[in-house]
Amino acid sequence: MTTLTLQHHHPVWHYIPGLALSALVTGAALWGGSIPAVAGAGFSALTLAILLGMVVGNTVYPRIYKPCDSGVIFAKQHLLRLGIILYGFRLTFAQIADVGVSGIAIDVLTLTSTFMLACFIGQKVFGLDKQTSWLIGAGSSICGAAAVLATEPVVKAEASKVTVAVATVVIFGTLAIFLYPAMYPLVAHWFSPETYGIYIGSTMHEVAQVVAAGHAISPDAENAAVIAKMLRVMMLAPFLLFLAARVKQLAPAGSGEKSKITIPWFAILFIVVAVFNSFHLLPKAVVDMLVTLDTVLLAMAMAALGLTTHVSALKKAGAKPLLMALMLFIWLIVGGGAINLAVHSLLA
Repeated sequence: MTTLTLQHHHPVWHYIPGLALSALVTGAALWGGSIPAVAGAGFSALTLAILLGMVVGNTVYPRIYKPCDSGVIFAKQHLLRLGIILYGFRLTFAQIADVGVSGIAIDVLTLTSTFMLACFIGQKVFGLDKQTSWLIGAGSSICGAAAVLATEPVVKAEASKVTVAVATVVIFGTLAIFLYPAMYPLVAHWFSPETYGIYIGSTMHEVAQVVAAGHAISPDAENAAVIAKMLRVMMLAPFLLFLAARVKQLAPAGSGEKSKITIPWFAILFIVVAVFNSFHLLPKAVVDMLVTLDTVLLAMAMAALGLTTHVSALKKAGAKPLLMALMLFIWLIVGGGAINLAVHSLLA
């Protein structure tokens, strides 16, 4: 009984141990992510946060989880949504105009084809459940770990599935950092640095990975890559709305879920923030501060995700999610490349 009253009167105290632990892991991840060699290898603070979280989660955390659990869950759910909303401060509509119609068309085609392929091969070829297929599909087709995290509240997946999906993004996204710059000399007669940048941005997983790969080629490639990537990030909002409708549609008739559709409000607020940011009403210093805060919030959500993931659950997932993600990775490189070339030649 006491715990209930505690929760009632001091809800804030209740969350502190878990949030403090998430913050501690996040601090270590931010420090690690600021080391040039680590960042150069494409390991962002977010990636490090989930990896460190998993290490702590599978060693120390089981012994201390009782006082920490509510704070960790709070980080995983609420800080995550806030982080996705503030992500909008990284975007402006002027950037989108820079990529032009061809960039937008490429992103739309790549995203939809990749996600549809994910649904098909995930369920039909590998016999994975819908949630795992959707999460890996979202990570591969939109923006890596952030997309997986944003999709989770919509499809209501458990932590282990989310971590499996994030792991696939980390593995293949990291591979891509080395692969794309290595491929460039072989395909340079088809691509200019800018169009190759759009190819990178439209097919690679994480924003940090896109920056690393684009940077390895040229400043022009890097700029185009980041803008094409951010455009894909913006598509997260319509994607989540579509997915929420689909989840409702697939809900069993008797479950009482049929009547209400869950609108992912954080996705809509993310677009609202991006629109607001396009008017440059806030001083640059403030926006920079908000972007930094956003990185911290997302890293804390990642850390919390890592803390609640058990290695045994990943083992149970087995090789199928990895194989599925590998097929999507190959599709992004080959199919995504074909989409890029086709659109450029049609709209050039």
